Amino acid sequence: MSDAAARLVETFREFGGDDLRDLWVFDHHGYEHLYLREDVSDAIGCVDISRFIDNERFGYITRDTYETLYYADYGYTVRGFDSFEQFRTFLGDRPVGILASFDRGTDGRDFAALNDRVCELNEAFDGAELFDDAAARDRRP
Repeated sequence: MSDAAARLVETFREFGGDDLRDLWVFDHHGYEHLYLREDVSDAIGCVDISRFIDNERFGYITRDTYETLYYADYGYTVRGFDSFEQFRTFLGDRPVGILASFDRGTDGRDFAALNDRVCELNEAFDGAELFDDAAARDRRP
């Protein structure tokens, strides 16, 4: 794992602590998990991960649509499920997607602050190095 990817994992771990379930990076061609909690790995054992990530790639279209419809730039999406919350954002012109889930908490999370930290990290690593081809190949957990 590159230093940039390790810092990304560290950022998400600091944000979510033990509630971080999984962390994925993906682009148009591939995906990779950077963090996968053991119980989540067991739970998704029967899930077709490539199909799941393909669904997240529709977000590229959503991002472009939002960019043309609104006066503000698209930042991130949060989805709530019965037992977890899911965060997704896109970085760069390529773009690279980041997808993570967290156990549902009782206090709420500041996902805008997380998005700001991810963007700062992207800038610090000048975008290209941040994922260092991590999303270039499909891998199952």
